Formats: sequence, C-alpha cells, structure tokens
Amino acid sequence: MNLFQSLRQFVLGAPLDPMSRKTRHSLALMAFFAWVGLGADGISSSAYGPEEAFRALGEHTHLGLYLALATMVTVFVIALAYNQVIELFPTGGGGYRVATRLVGPYAGLISGAALLVDYVLTIAISAAAGVDALFSLLPVAFQNYKLVSGLGVIVVLLILNLRGMKEAIKILLPIFLGFVITHALLIVYGLLANAGNFSTLVPATIEETLRLGNSLGWVPLTAFLLLGYAQGGGTYTGLEAVSNNVNVLAEPRVATGKLTMLYMAISLAFTAGGIILIYLLWNVQPVEGKTYNAVAFGAVLQHMGFDSPLLHQGALLVVLAFEAGLLFVAANTGFLGGPAVLANMSSDSWLPHQFRYLSTRLVTQNGILVMALSALAILWWTGGSVTLLVVLYSISVFLTFSISLFGLMAYWWRNRTSRGWRRRLALSATGFAVCATILALLTIERFTAGGWAALLIIAAISGLCVAVRRHYDWTKAAIRNIDAQYEELDFGSVSTPPEPDPRAPTAVFLVGSSRGGGMHAQQWVQGMFPGHFRNFVFINARTVDAQSYGGAQSMQALEVEANVALSYFVNFCHSKGLAAKSYLSFGTDPIEGFVELCEKVRAEFPNSLFFTSKLVFKRDNWTTHMLHNQAALVLQQRLHAAGMQMVILPMQVEV
Repeated sequence: MNLFQSLRQFVLGAPLDPMSRKTRHSLALMAFFAWVGLGADGISSSAYGPEEAFRALGEHTHLGLYLALATMVTVFVIALAYNQVIELFPTGGGGYRVATRLVGPYAGLISGAALLVDYVLTIAISAAAGVDALFSLLPVAFQNYKLVSGLGVIVVLLILNLRGMKEAIKILLPIFLGFVITHALLIVYGLLANAGNFSTLVPATIEETLRLGNSLGWVPLTAFLLLGYAQGGGTYTGLEAVSNNVNVLAEPRVATGKLTMLYMAISLAFTAGGIILIYLLWNVQPVEGKTYNAVAFGAVLQHMGFDSPLLHQGALLVVLAFEAGLLFVAANTGFLGGPAVLANMSSDSWLPHQFRYLSTRLVTQNGILVMALSALAILWWTGGSVTLLVVLYSISVFLTFSISLFGLMAYWWRNRTSRGWRRRLALSATGFAVCATILALLTIERFTAGGWAALLIIAAISGLCVAVRRHYDWTKAAIRNIDAQYEELDFGSVSTPPEPDPRAPTAVFLVGSSRGGGMHAQQWVQGMFPGHFRNFVFINARTVDAQSYGGAQSMQALEVEANVALSYFVNFCHSKGLAAKSYLSFGTDPIEGFVELCEKVRAEFPNSLFFTSKLVFKRDNWTTHMLHNQAALVLQQRLHAAGMQMVILPMQVEV
C-alpha cells in the first residue's frame, strides 16, 4: 500500500465487502437511526421555517395562532400521504420513482431535477442556518465570518460522508438527541409558563381577524395568511427523505419506513408548532444579528432562573449549539438523499452512469462529491442568506411534493377496485391541494426574490438530462445492432470439449454485459490467429452499484445475470470443440476487479494474452469521454505495468 492509499484509508476508512451479508446488515438503518439520519432535515427546519412564516405576518402577529395550527396539520397530511409512497415503492426512489412510474418519464425527470436542487439546498441552508444560530451569540461585528464558517461545515460533512453513512450518523447522534431534549424542555416550559395567556390569546386572535377582515377585506386577508403559510413552507422540507431512501432501511423496510415517518411527523409538528406559539406567547420581536429562536429561548431561559448574564449566556450557548448541531445533521441528509436520487436517475440514463457506482466504503462517492461542490457554490452565490435559500428550497421541494401527490391521485383513481381507494385518494388529493397552493403562492409572490433562480436551475438540469438520455439511447441502439449481428451464430455439435491446458497459449477476454462485445473480440482473435490459441478464458468483474446494492434480491439477480452472460461465451466455445473457462468477481471498482482476475488467470495460464473491446465513436469528444468510462485504456496500462500483455479491439458505433 502506497502513501496515498494509506492516507486515503486513514481518512475514509478500510474498504468494505459488498458481497458480505454482514456488511449489508451493518449498513441498514433501523427506525431510530433513520429518524436521526433522515428525519433531522425535517425537525431542523423548525430553526428557520417558523421564523420565516412568523416574519411574513409583520405587525399582525396574533394571526400566528392560525399558522401554528396549520403547520401541525400540514405535517401530518404530508407524512401520511408519503406513507403511501413507502408502500408502493419499497425499494426507494421517492418522488422521482413516483413521478416516473405513475405520471411519466418526463414528469419523473422534472421531479428528479427538483429533488436534486432540494438536497443541494438542504446542505446549503442547513449549514447557513446552523452558523446563524451560533453567531447569534456573538457581537454583530462577527457576522462577516458566517459565510466562511458555513463553507467549512460543508467540507467537514463531506469527509464524514465519504467514510460511510452510518459512521456519519453515529458521530452526529448525540447532537440530535441534545437538540430534541433541550428544545422539548424549553417549548414545554415556555407554553406552561404562559398557559394562562391562552385564555386571552384566542379571543385576541379572533378580534384581530375580524378587524383585519373588515378593514382589508376577507379575500386579501386570506391571501395574506396563505402567503405567510407558504413562506413557512421550508418547515415541511425533509418529510420526503424517508421515501427517497427506503433502500437503506432495515428489514422489514415498509414497516421501518412508516415508523420513521411517524417519529418525524410527531417531532416536527410538536417542535415547529410549539415554536410559533412561543413566539406569540413571549411577544418575540426581531433583534439585529439574532434569530427569532435565539430571542425566544433567551427569554424563556431567563424566566427559568438563568437570569445572571454569565449563566444566561452559557445556557443559551448550549441550546443554540445543539440547534446548530442539528442543522448540521440535517445537512447530512442531503448527502444521503442526493446521491440516491443521482443513482436512480443515472440508472435510467438521465445522468452519467458513473453516479451509480459505489466507493470502497459502499457510498455513492461521485454523488457525494457533486452534492458538496454544488452546495458550496450555491452557498457562496447567495452569500449564506437563509431568507433567499428558503425561497429556492421551498419551490424545489413543493414542486416535487405536488408531482408525487398528483401521481398518487392518478394511481388510486386507476385502481378504484382496490380496498380503501377512496380514503387514499382523498388523502392524496388533500396533500396535493396543500402543496400545489404553497408552490403557486411562493412562485408568484417570491418570483423576483429568488424564485426565478430555482425554476431556472431545475429547467437547466432537466435540459442537460434530456441531452444525456438522448446520447445513451443512441448508444444503446448502436450496441443492440452489434449484438444482433451475433444472434444468428450457430452453436456447434461437440458434446465433449477438451479440458483447458495450462501450458498452452491462452486467449483471455475481458467481457461486460454486452454479448456483442465479447463475441466480436472472440471472433476477431480466431480470425487473426487461426488455431493458435488452445484455451479461451472469459472474465467479468461486475460493479456493485447503488441499484444492485439495494437489497439481497438485487444482489442475487446481479450474480445470476453475470453467470448467465459468462456461460453463453463458454458454451459457445465448448460447442466448437474449444477449451474454455470463466471467472467472475464483484466489487465497487471494476478496474481493481479485472486486474485481480487477470493476475489469477496468469497464475493458472502463464502463456496468456488479454483482449477486450472498446467503443469507438465516429465523433469522439469530451462528452463521450465523460459519459463513457475509459476502462479499457486504464486496464491496458495497469496490465502492461504488471508484465501482462493486452490488446484493445476497437468496436465502432455511429453516434
């Protein structure tokens, strides 16, 4: 192991065996850990969602009572609707899979693009809001350092997630629990301490509502309340995370997913609704350089007896540190969900296939890097403004929500004979109405305040995906044409083929999933070296990607498919009276897998020459290099360096 590999292993950890059942079991998340890893995004939104909603009310703060009630009801409506997604799509994919299967591929594309923006903004806004919480304890002069601090948080989370999903969650677990305990205590105390004011709060709210209705008009008042409600849309972000990542949950996945969703709904409804009520009861007013939560909890702590400056500042430091910590845990959700969406879209050829591949730590490393770099860029572009990020965030989230819930409505309408379809349709329709309303209000009212940017980014990603998909479709069609040329090959009638002779010249073919590529190489070698090679060996190093690692059945299907593909080549050679053999391996790095197999073959057949095919495009450019791996060239260099000779056979496609 060289210095670079040693340093890499020290930072990221030792490689994991993807074929080990123990590995799969150790990585799967039970409901509690899923609540931490996936639910943190939802509950952490209580650090900025309620504030944005309450701020939108301006001087009419009494109307916040409606927002508190609407917030708690909305959380459960969306959570219950998304339980249906977990039931219908237990392999994960969430909003992307729902839209693709139930509405259509292009609806899925838009939903997937919005989800990617959502998860990038999950990282960016959580880092920014967490830094805001911490800097609420510092003098205003320190505000200039918030952006750099937010960027640093993202870099640290990037390293944690490259080590592996569960490792990141274990490190962040104490922070999550600290937030839940401290905020629950403060909310309960804050409500009980002012419980007597509820008797005056309700009549005051009704009186304020009647006064505004008579002066402004009921339609403008309703629009005003809906705008405040929509502005707090960031509160509900994160609820979709479980349905997007069902594949990482412990068995039984559906039950685990529903339990996780219940944890999320209860904790978010209590925290977000409770915080808005605290704002009301404690008459919170904006203070420069401080979040509303810092002002509200500061007042509650002082009432609890933390009244000396040192004691009060220390207690508030603990509370806001846990709040900031939870926001950083929430940012971690973007590193879990974003790469999963990239992998799902990659498997459907909307994105480069490299996003399906796992690292040695069994995480979608390319996806994690893309999410981190994108979050760094958007945080830098927005200057860390939580208000602007919330607008971008909410539009992307509610676009996905609306498409997904519309898909559920269409599904239950088409399946009207199924049991309980009316109840499920009504729930989906209610969720769709809520989410579509919030989306429309945010888009119209906040279009010039950043809404245009969210729509432009989603449109740009969608356009790029269409171009990528078109290229892959052309390539697949060209490969099918090549495969078709070898479908009519006649198998021979030799029933007892010779056994391989280790001392004889051996042609070793590095093959993939395409029969045409393997047969092209085998036929070319026989034509160029008639009668020279006595043994024909076929090797395949299959890549365990994010899709195949979704569960035990997927892994078994991958193994069966690989063995069937290799058996075809071996059986063809046997039918022609040729000695043949095959080798198969599984791993996250196909290059390393092939090199190891080549060394194994050379040890058994010293007189070996290696062959593989490579797609050659008539119009070769940087796009084809990005969308298609250059494994053949890299393998040739590695084998030559190890003293093994390899010949690359070009296979031209008209793309």
